[in-house]
Amino acid sequence: MTEEHPEPDEMNLDELREEIENIDREIVELIARRTYVAETIAAVKDDRDLPTTDEKQEERVMERAGDNAERFDVDANLVKAIFRLLIELNKVEQREKR
Repeated sequence: MTEEHPEPDEMNLDELREEIENIDREIVELIARRTYVAETIAAVKDDRDLPTTDEKQEERVMERAGDNAERFDVDANLVKAIFRLLIELNKVEQREKR
């Protein structure tokens, strides 16, 4: 493994937990960034009187999620479930702001 990701036997449990903590923080930051962009999209849709839901775009997001899961050797069903949740949360927020 690289220096950034040492072999597991070179790390102790506390270091591994700290690594998870850092990854979790990054995940939350990315969700916040994604939510901000989705809110901006909602504002553009509202200005243009476009519907909140765009099924074709949702399909593209899900396809991309599956492709990325395969690329990184992660369970595609799990990744797609997470993205379904993110999409649904964004749609709920968009509806509430209209």
